[in-house]
Amino acid sequence: MEQPTGGAEPADAADGTAESLDRPLPEGVRRKVVALVSEAFGGLTVGELPSQLRQYARFTPSRRAKFAGNAMAAALESDPVFRRRIGERIGQTQPELAEALTSGAPPAAADPVDVAAAAYVLRPGGWVKLVAAAGEEVQRAHAERADEETRRELERLREELDRARGQTRADTERLRSELEASRKEADSLHRKLRSALSEVKRGEAALRKAGAEADTVRAEAAAQVSAAESESRRLKARLSEAEASVEAGRRAAREGRSVEDMRLRLLLDTVLDAAQGLRRELALPPSSLRPADGVEAVEPGRMSPKDIAARALSETDPALLDQLLALPQAHLIVDGYNVTKTGYPQMPLEKQRLRLLGGLSVLAAQTGAEMTCVFDGAELAAPVLLAPPRGVRVLFSKAGVTADELIRQLARAEPAGRPVVVVSTDREVADGVAKAGARPVASALLLKRLSRV
Repeated sequence: MEQPTGGAEPADAADGTAESLDRPLPEGVRRKVVALVSEAFGGLTVGELPSQLRQYARFTPSRRAKFAGNAMAAALESDPVFRRRIGERIGQTQPELAEALTSGAPPAAADPVDVAAAAYVLRPGGWVKLVAAAGEEVQRAHAERADEETRRELERLREELDRARGQTRADTERLRSELEASRKEADSLHRKLRSALSEVKRGEAALRKAGAEADTVRAEAAAQVSAAESESRRLKARLSEAEASVEAGRRAAREGRSVEDMRLRLLLDTVLDAAQGLRRELALPPSSLRPADGVEAVEPGRMSPKDIAARALSETDPALLDQLLALPQAHLIVDGYNVTKTGYPQMPLEKQRLRLLGGLSVLAAQTGAEMTCVFDGAELAAPVLLAPPRGVRVLFSKAGVTADELIRQLARAEPAGRPVVVVSTDREVADGVAKAGARPVASALLLKRLSRV
């Protein structure tokens, strides 16, 4: 165990009497004591620390003072060994102050709070008086600061009072000026009021005169209304007479039309009899052709696009498209951008169109089928200058109409029974053309077929 150095021996061991404070440490002295212990704390090993303080061994002095201040103060008061070790550290860091306290002559120029804090830890003879004197010094300094603050506050209040008085005088002068202006304005308003009252009286007189004139006008209007009612009754009587005359004319016209209808019927019978006689004379046979025979459609027993799946071909097999286009009078409708953006989306739109139309031209020459390629023209700033290839009809949708709607219109325009094949991956387009009787196929199928061209 280490031995105390010089005057660091506690006072109760030196003279046999224990000194103790009869009041709590002044707050300033307590903060200084905690700071001294926190600084000296780091020079001790973990084994030299009281058990309740070992958890703070790795803290920085500032964090130690913040979180372990109460614990260090309690250990310093209750553990003489810990207090002695802290005193030894203070003797090493502040040897002049420690020697002066041990000799009983603290330096006069030193801060009383620093002296009291060191005395509280070292416990030399008379340390209680030093602590009490430091507390009184702190209170005196606090009182002086409070007096100084009170004086400054008083000076500030005096300055504010002077400013308020000046402001009050300025406001009083301003209010007097405003009051004088208000009085002048009130006088002007009184004059205007008297003038307005005179105008009101003149207006009331004019109103009474206008009322009398209105009564006269009403009487004249009543007389005119009575005359108008009489005229209305006379006109109604004349109208009744005119209606009776019109009805008589209508009856006469109906009788005349009956004579004309009779003459027309007689002429029609004459024409029919003449036509029958001419047919007998020319010996014309009955006609065997009917208008329905001229409508192109799929006759019973012929294949339709829905019958092509008989060979169980895959939906992506190019042979399926060949079978569809081999049907009589087949019509292939292509959703242009849907196919090009599926097959070669990285190319510019112009090159996409040219590549697709070139392939369709070759396919049309090979199969002989009618082909229509539809592009969306809603976003075009100007018409596309394009020469359609041989055998391919090229259409752009109008403003406000999408390519999908144009494709559905083309499918609905075809007669029922004609083989119509629509190439599009768009499900909405496929469902729409299927309802119109067309056969939808995927864009990938046409791309595979064109790759063989």
